[in-house]
Amino acid sequence: MAVNINRTIGFGDSLLTPSPLQVFGQAKEQINNIFVDVQNYVHDAYERMIDVNNLCPGVINENELDSILDYRTQVRGICEVLTRDQMKVAFFGRTSNGKSTVINAMLGEKVLPSGRGHTTNCFLQVEGSPTGDAYLITEGSNEKQNIESVTHLAHALSNGKQLNEKELVHVYWPKDKCRLLSDDVALVDSPGIDVTQHLDDWIDAHCIDADVFVLVVNTDSLLSNTEKNFFHKVSTNLSKPTIFILNNRWDASANEPEFIDKFNSQEQEREQHMERATDFLVKELKVCTPEEVVSRVFFISAKEVLQARVEEHNGFPLNNGVLADGFDARYLEFEEFERRFEECISKSAIKTKFLNHSQQGKHIVKEMHKIMETIYKRIQEQTNLKTCQKYELQKKLNVIEQQLISITNQMKMKIQQMVDDVKDKVSKALNDEIRRLSVLVDEFNLPFQPEELVLNVYKIELHSHVEAGVVSNLRTRLSTALAKHIDQCQKEMIDKMSTLLPDDEQNINVTNPHREPFEVLFSLPCDNLCDDFHEQLEFKFSWGLSKLVTRVLTLVNWSHNQSRVLLSPSHNPLTSAVDGSFNSFDQNLAVENNLSMISRVVAASVGTQGTMGGLVLAGLMLKTVGWRLIIATGTIYGVLYVYERLSWTTKAKEREFKRQYVEHATTKLRSIVIVTSAYCSHQVQQELSTSFARLFQLVNESASDLDGEMTNLDREISMLTRFSEVAEVLRNNSDLRKVEYERFDETFLCVQN
Repeated sequence: MAVNINRTIGFGDSLLTPSPLQVFGQAKEQINNIFVDVQNYVHDAYERMIDVNNLCPGVINENELDSILDYRTQVRGICEVLTRDQMKVAFFGRTSNGKSTVINAMLGEKVLPSGRGHTTNCFLQVEGSPTGDAYLITEGSNEKQNIESVTHLAHALSNGKQLNEKELVHVYWPKDKCRLLSDDVALVDSPGIDVTQHLDDWIDAHCIDADVFVLVVNTDSLLSNTEKNFFHKVSTNLSKPTIFILNNRWDASANEPEFIDKFNSQEQEREQHMERATDFLVKELKVCTPEEVVSRVFFISAKEVLQARVEEHNGFPLNNGVLADGFDARYLEFEEFERRFEECISKSAIKTKFLNHSQQGKHIVKEMHKIMETIYKRIQEQTNLKTCQKYELQKKLNVIEQQLISITNQMKMKIQQMVDDVKDKVSKALNDEIRRLSVLVDEFNLPFQPEELVLNVYKIELHSHVEAGVVSNLRTRLSTALAKHIDQCQKEMIDKMSTLLPDDEQNINVTNPHREPFEVLFSLPCDNLCDDFHEQLEFKFSWGLSKLVTRVLTLVNWSHNQSRVLLSPSHNPLTSAVDGSFNSFDQNLAVENNLSMISRVVAASVGTQGTMGGLVLAGLMLKTVGWRLIIATGTIYGVLYVYERLSWTTKAKEREFKRQYVEHATTKLRSIVIVTSAYCSHQVQQELSTSFARLFQLVNESASDLDGEMTNLDREISMLTRFSEVAEVLRNNSDLRKVEYERFDETFLCVQN
């Protein structure tokens, strides 16, 4: 019987005919690209959030980081699954029902061991070879084995090494030999379900990810309880699995003689099988509707199809005349099964493989959006908070700077007033001590000896006594008052400056606890001031001629000066008085001239060396006053001389020494009053300035701390602003990924509803 069948299952012609299987490939490629983008997105988000957490602690909590890390792990796992995801169809049935033959027929070549009896001993998964070569790999091994060894490993009748019914062998077949394999379809052959009782283990190990289940039954008998029980278990583990029922060996009914003459016998048998299949799929399993049963149950002869396709592959026509009657119809029904199978497995695989991934991906990007939104808002809150903190710090710093300038000016004036007051007090006190210096010197009672060596020691001790006494008196009069004023000034400084410090730093002390309390040092180096003191302890008559002349000259000069003052025009407003006293003025002027002449003569006589001067003086005096007055005066003069000479004792020398010392020391001390008062005021100024400098340093350090805090806040605000932009971008990117998932659902999943 010659037939001409336009096949759509052949790989060569399939390139010209759109295939539903290609939709799965497109969906797989698109969702894989989406998850790759999401993987990069989540990885980038995690790395950036790690940076945020390191640089800005508190912005992200550990739970959020753990969630992002968990999502990254989930997405990585999904991406790995997607690279392996393929459409998977599992063939089940009792022993020798033709499961392997059906797969071989779909492949177009005899790849798997087949035949009557228990031939398939383990699970065989046929999938496209990534290298284009045919080979197989056993479970738990990466060793590639020759494809021909599948007969020895999986054939139950082989005498060689065999695998048990739980093990899986991956059979890789060139994709260019079968369009199903090129479109990522994996065909799983199984041992007969009647050879083991561990059906649950089969389902968990090899069926849980199957997209389509094909039950191959023998038309010689109806559906058995074993077959039904197996799919009841499948339906329990999977929600509404897609199941096809292939009634194999349908060609046998055409060759039986007793049915040849009965026209409707084959149709009646078909209806019987169809009725039992409908009850099983619709009523028992509830996996499809009665209308869908027609596209789920087929009557075929896998052996005929395999034989025909092998012949065609070898260059012979499909029907070489040795096939049973009705081959064309059975072949077309097998092709219809393949077409329905392609449509169904594509839809089912997209739903089973990608629906859950899509939902999981949408959940991940939704949660990422929530996390990024939370982080973004938290960053905004912290940015606003730190901006307010910076504003408050800036305002506080401005107030501190203004008040610091004001307090500094006040303290400068206060210190200057204090310095001037100290200078005046020290100057007044030192002048008072100088005026009572004679009392202090008289209190010195060290024995006095006029000898030079002893006198030098006496002077040293007197210097020390005077210095100690003056310093002690000054300290007694000034130290307490000055210390009190300094303490008050320092307390005022502390009160003013402490207001510029933080509350926890206001308990301050400007003095060094390891230093003695401040005390003004009075320096009076009497030994240095009086080292040029030279005493004059030789006897000198107080009424000697030189002293008398000196006294007379002093008196004359004073009288002369007074006369000139009285004669000045400003002192004589009445000219009549001047005219009336003119005669008396002439007389006084004559006396003055006489006295001047005598005094000049006496002075010249005293200053002349030898006896001639004395004689001249005596002659003049004799001529002027007479010899009696001269004798009386000489007698009195001599008595005075003798009295003074006898009174010039050591005690008198001591008094004279102290008088000379007081006179000399007074002159010297008065010369250093200004220097000493300035030195003392400088000490006070130094103490107060140092105290204020310490306070100023504390305030300046506090201001520097505020400035440092502002700098840190600026840096943190800058980082927060940058991270806010990062969080916003990541949040918006999650929305873009969500749109991609929705577009994928609309394109590939909504059509399934």
